[in-house]
Amino acid sequence: MPADKKRSFRPAYLELYEKGIFAQRLGEAETRLKSCRLCPRECKVDRQREEKGFCRTGSRAVISSFNPHFGEEDPLVGVGGSGTIFFTHCNLCCLFCQNYEISHLGEGGEVSSDQMAHMMLSLQGAGCHNINFVSPSHVVAQILAALPQAIEGGLRVPLVYNTGGYDSVETLQLLDGVFDIYMPDLKFMDEEAADRFCHARDYSARAQAAICEMHKQVGDLTMDYRGIAERGVLIRHLVMPGGLAGTREAMRFLAREISPHTYVNIMAQYRPCGEALNYPPLNRGLTRREYEEALKIAREEGIHRLDQRRN
Repeated sequence: MPADKKRSFRPAYLELYEKGIFAQRLGEAETRLKSCRLCPRECKVDRQREEKGFCRTGSRAVISSFNPHFGEEDPLVGVGGSGTIFFTHCNLCCLFCQNYEISHLGEGGEVSSDQMAHMMLSLQGAGCHNINFVSPSHVVAQILAALPQAIEGGLRVPLVYNTGGYDSVETLQLLDGVFDIYMPDLKFMDEEAADRFCHARDYSARAQAAICEMHKQVGDLTMDYRGIAERGVLIRHLVMPGGLAGTREAMRFLAREISPHTYVNIMAQYRPCGEALNYPPLNRGLTRREYEEALKIAREEGIHRLDQRRN
């Protein structure tokens, strides 16, 4: 529900910073980089010495672009847009990725903590309602390293953790009090599909555990009087041809294990990208009937807060 006009929002990370906890969190994250286990891949390479595992990222984050984005969900976009920072590479690398050039081909350049902090402040200065970190799972340590400087420079908008959902609960616990908004995908509920298309057989179990932790930290999505997100979980579920996404199982999990008030974007924009043409039924687009059936299923399972932008 919209918040009272008189209530003043204050990002959670300000309190964490004022209590001096950031340094401890950063230290723990950097320790994990030495034998990397930031995400469920647990490659155990020494990224501080520029060894690279599945995500092909060393000690510095690689960023492809940063800009105000108006194609996100309505509660993130508002009138000023969502301040997206697109990280190159990914810890999931779905073969059908619509950002294939970024996630698979590595378009982008390495940035320092100072540069990332400047990006955050520039986006806030441009009027963005939030800083939206896209594909952050493999660069949590680098984000934590950049935030203190951004905070000292005046950062005051919510942070969005925009993830594919393949996250480690232990790493998410380092972010408790850092991110006000979590926006994970819930892609697959079937192990075989996740293994075939993302090489992550444990995706469903990991994503469900991650979403439980996210909701434990921030709860259901809340907005201000303008309908702009301030805190909470927002779920993305991409409907896929042939029912591959397991929509009924996904919505049942959210309604029963998370909250029937979970804000969900049932996404209709699937199209064959990347290597999808070689993997039927992913080699075709989504039909209107398949999408409408997914919306029906969500409501049948008790999910009633559906993003309207793409419906």
